[in-house]
Amino acid sequence: MQGKSRAWINGGPATVTQLRSVGEQLLDIHGQHAWQSLTRPEAVRTLLDGYAQIELGELTQAWQHWRHAQEALEQATAAQDGLQRERDRLQWQIGEVDKLAPGLSEWQEINTEHARLSNAQALLDAGQAALEKLDGEDLAAIQLVNAALEAMQAQQEVEPEFKALNEILSSSLAQLEDCAHTLRTYLRKTDPDPQRLTEVDERLSSWMALARRYKRTPDELAGTWAGWKDELVKLDASSDLGQLQASAKAALKAYETTAAVVTKQRQKAAPKLAKAVSLVMQGLGMAGGSFEVQLEKLPQAAQFGLEAVQFLMAGHPGATPRAVSKVASGGELSRIALAIAVTTSQLGAAQTLIFDEVDAGIGGAVAETVGRLMKQLGADRQVMAVTHLPQVAACADHHLLVAKQMHNGQTQSSVLAVQGEQRVAEIARMLGGERLSGTTQAHARELLDNRN
Repeated sequence: MQGKSRAWINGGPATVTQLRSVGEQLLDIHGQHAWQSLTRPEAVRTLLDGYAQIELGELTQAWQHWRHAQEALEQATAAQDGLQRERDRLQWQIGEVDKLAPGLSEWQEINTEHARLSNAQALLDAGQAALEKLDGEDLAAIQLVNAALEAMQAQQEVEPEFKALNEILSSSLAQLEDCAHTLRTYLRKTDPDPQRLTEVDERLSSWMALARRYKRTPDELAGTWAGWKDELVKLDASSDLGQLQASAKAALKAYETTAAVVTKQRQKAAPKLAKAVSLVMQGLGMAGGSFEVQLEKLPQAAQFGLEAVQFLMAGHPGATPRAVSKVASGGELSRIALAIAVTTSQLGAAQTLIFDEVDAGIGGAVAETVGRLMKQLGADRQVMAVTHLPQVAACADHHLLVAKQMHNGQTQSSVLAVQGEQRVAEIARMLGGERLSGTTQAHARELLDNRN
């Protein structure tokens, strides 16, 4: 076969994983060796949980929550040395800038103050000169504008246009007087302050030195300082082992509480499953045998709970039950599997069970019992069995004959439904071989008549 195959579910393309998932809901195949999974702890635990109708979703979620909390604690603990070094670095840097304690808008303000203090005498001289020109004793601006206003006011009744000009002159005179008042106030309160200039100069020098040390521009220093403080707070919060320990402890307690419920459910279901399977075993060639479900406490908690599950069996009376994997043959495993399938038949999701020669190695009355058990399973779901035993085949409601034949030099397989006398003949052939006799045919009819 070449190229890629494609699969479809209800008319839509499907992946292999989706096919497998859907297939598990439709078919449950039990081969002669498939039930060797009874020796695997996970499969055994799943069988018990299915019998007990245990849902592990809440337990799994609690376990994952606890593991995440535990991992966070372990990572924080392992990172403590690095976190402490980072904390020490931030604390030292913050302490250095704390001595300056720069304000967010102070850099521009202090530069403006420094410029004013550095030029204090020049500013005083300029203010005094401006005040003399505005309101001095000789040809001052206020006096000249006032004189112009008086001259214009005397003639405004004669020339109406002078009224508008007078308003302009009045406004200008008021502004000049305000300016002169402001200059007088400035000159009265402003004096050169060498001490303050020294203080501001020293602060500017410290500011620029810190900015150079931490490779920042001076106007970035205050923001950087505030950022370091925020980072230190977050660092302290993230490295709070006490909080992480409390979270991990609470998550573990929640997991253990949920796991304890699952443990009780398993403890309650285990003897019931053991008793039911033991009862079925009696008719499967293991009379006097027993089946046990053992719960063993795990050394540490697991996602599925606090205990492992193991199946034990004793094949005959007086034998000590031992692990199925150590005492059961392939045939016994198949029969144990059949007993469990009968016991748990109502629990599985699959509506079709396929048994592929699980009756290998048995015969006689045991084979008849196996057939009746399969028929019992068929009461609530579809059961298909591949068998060479007439006792098993006779218990079926419908029969399909699988045959091989040569055609044009090639072997071809066929599947035919057989009914009536043809079915009798095939059961007889299973009993006595190709040569059919009246005895084998009578026996075949008897088997078919007694299947119910």
